[in-house]
Amino acid sequence: MKKYIVIFAAAAIGGFSSLAAYKTLEGNDAGTTRFGEGAPTMVRYTSATPPESGIDFTTAADMTVHSVVHVKTTYQQSQSSSNMFDPFRDFFGDGGFNFQFPNQGPQQGSGSGVIISEDGYIITNNHVVDGADKVDVTLNDNRSYKATVIGTDPNTDLALIKVNEKGLPFINFGNSDDVKVGQWVLAVGNPFNLTSTVTAGIVSAKGRNINILENNPGAGKYPIESFIQTDAAVNPGNSGGALVNTKGELIGINSAIASQTGSFAGYSFAIPVNIVRKVANDLLEFGEVQRAFLGVSIQNITSDFADEKGIKDIVGVYISGVSPDGAAADAGLKEGDVILKINGIDVNSTSGLQEQVARNRPGDKITVTYRRGSSTKDVSVTLKNKDGGVAYVKTEKGSALGADFEVLSKEEKAKLKLTSGIKVTKINSGRLRTYGIKEGFVITEVNTKPVNTIAELQEAFDTAKGRVMIRGVYPDGTKAYYSF
Repeated sequence: MKKYIVIFAAAAIGGFSSLAAYKTLEGNDAGTTRFGEGAPTMVRYTSATPPESGIDFTTAADMTVHSVVHVKTTYQQSQSSSNMFDPFRDFFGDGGFNFQFPNQGPQQGSGSGVIISEDGYIITNNHVVDGADKVDVTLNDNRSYKATVIGTDPNTDLALIKVNEKGLPFINFGNSDDVKVGQWVLAVGNPFNLTSTVTAGIVSAKGRNINILENNPGAGKYPIESFIQTDAAVNPGNSGGALVNTKGELIGINSAIASQTGSFAGYSFAIPVNIVRKVANDLLEFGEVQRAFLGVSIQNITSDFADEKGIKDIVGVYISGVSPDGAAADAGLKEGDVILKINGIDVNSTSGLQEQVARNRPGDKITVTYRRGSSTKDVSVTLKNKDGGVAYVKTEKGSALGADFEVLSKEEKAKLKLTSGIKVTKINSGRLRTYGIKEGFVITEVNTKPVNTIAELQEAFDTAKGRVMIRGVYPDGTKAYYSF
């Protein structure tokens, strides 16, 4: 067993609280509401601590506790096991933690969420609501609502949900770039179903990569981990809750702990609010995150690595490879270059660089400061999507089938030697999950008929009489057949 087990405060284990945060939804020119843009500062301090003698968290607590909600989820049980990535496997053994046993009734889980707009938008963790058949939200004043999942992003472990209500208390977004190691922070959530709990601590580190999110490019999993590490007490039930500064501004969403027991042992991790803001905007506008790629392979620079490569200063991130048709190659970046800054923000770790790039969409331009030899230069880079273009990627949704789908790119078809097929990008509750199909599976045929779109797939199911045969392949080349 590993010395430290990094554990998601997963909704299924019961009692993952969520911190509610206040946030404004502001309309953009196209009429789409945007999160966190131009929000007014609620309280200003002229020193590192509040103006009263000593450290007083009462103002920050009062400004945030009413925006913390309790997220409760219900999962219908089936005869087959869940195919979700299971971060508990190392802790609970090979059996994992899927609760999928025959003849059981519905299972329930809980977590936390943060209200980010007065009209009911709430941010939480993806693992709090993933696969749930029903999501309910209870406010700090005990009002309860049914919630709708607007969108989820496993790559950042974030989800956007909504309740049908107006005039809700919401939290103001801060700026996670301004967060300093050593500053005081509060964690607000519902640990062990103890609603509206506030704990205090300091920021222990920034840009932490703890390898808790699944990395599976074949299934569209490109995780972004650049956590804010704190020593504020976070326990099961805090997942999706708020991490706030002493001004009462949201600076992160609490997501994970490092522990040998499953309870708080001194380390907790939060997703930076600058990532949260971008993901929330994308989920609202598109229903999915528009991921931008720089098109490089990168690695951290250690003293030994610097000596090996003849690098004098141990700063920045080393480019170990460049995709031929990627954004970096188009801008003239080369293997051996050292990236120092993204849009003027210093980057000294791979996680920090990924965080800065992840704030953008395909087609956005960023300024990359890099060193080549003894020269330092700036270059403008136009970021691309995963298929090498600048257009936004659309995922087709098949609600009746209980899954999200994505049309294969030419490159994916060529790699798998296919002429048809659509990829299952997310398994929700529904028919495909019951049949045991896993995320990443490419459906090529239904009853010997090739399928290339969600419409063709839906039609094949609707017109099938009797037994249905699904034929396809997984990203590693494994062929599979499902019959029902």
